[in-house]
Amino acid sequence: MTEQNHLAIVTGASRGIGRAIARRIASAGIPVAAVSRTLRPGDGSLAGSLEETVQMIRQDGGAAEAFVVDLGDPELDRAALVSRIEESLGGTVDILVNNVAAARRYDVPFAEMNRDWFMDSVETNIWNTWDLMNAVIPGMRRRGAGWVVNLSSRQAGPRVGPPFAYHPLAGSVLYGGTKAMLDRLTTGAAMELHPDGIAVNCLAPNRGVATEHASALVPGWPSEPEETMAEAALLLCTGDPAEVTGRVAYSLPLLHEFGRRVHTLDGRELVDGWQPEEMDPAGFLTDYLSWAPPPPPAGATARAATFAPAAADNVPADAAGSH
Repeated sequence: MTEQNHLAIVTGASRGIGRAIARRIASAGIPVAAVSRTLRPGDGSLAGSLEETVQMIRQDGGAAEAFVVDLGDPELDRAALVSRIEESLGGTVDILVNNVAAARRYDVPFAEMNRDWFMDSVETNIWNTWDLMNAVIPGMRRRGAGWVVNLSSRQAGPRVGPPFAYHPLAGSVLYGGTKAMLDRLTTGAAMELHPDGIAVNCLAPNRGVATEHASALVPGWPSEPEETMAEAALLLCTGDPAEVTGRVAYSLPLLHEFGRRVHTLDGRELVDGWQPEEMDPAGFLTDYLSWAPPPPPAGATARAATFAPAAADNVPADAAGSH
């Protein structure tokens, strides 16, 4: 096959938000490699499969192929996976959506967590994201542009107290903790990859997304449709890498900021009730990341400032030793 204008990988694409994002990206004419452990209906404990996702995309007029992989496997060769995808679909991967996540284990308190569950979450949520990014960065650099979207969560934000208000997901220490690291990973990688024209952003729902799995976890919570997350992801996958990068964004405020029309997953119609002018900013989550580092020393180049630590006498006293 000939080189495509774009080629996207979407992980965790067999169901839920991952499937929605894969469909919306494909509806924009971008071939999608749909990656997950579940190939056929009934193969997994939850509804959804790669076969169904690919069938939906093709019925919508898009292009997609399924790649069955356990992204939580510590022995997985992710560079080989990317090579297989590029050989099969033709082209160089320049869009990566890291959506897959390990079991959230909201029901396991901090003091009862075990090492196996902890390491599974770190491998799947953090190292898998890092390793897949490293596997696609060389091709993005050759092309002079790339887009990475890491799916985060509102659970990454801190629990504030005392008093600590009741939360149905308790402390969400393991899942929220890995997502908080993902947020930090994203902003740091965005800084270092900015000179290469590679955008790196995090995206989380402003509310719970109305997927079958999420609705079962927190019944009755205010929700937003899959289409808002999918549209926000497409925005971040196609924005100007020089400007739209380093964000830890929530879906609804992002769409509102850009005045982005929210389409159905096949891209053919608008979604009633969820257009920017129909959103209520009073319900938007606020950015929990507010700290900013000191400016680089006078005369330092942008790239040098990115990688070289500032001299001790250039660091403000209140920033020295901070974490």
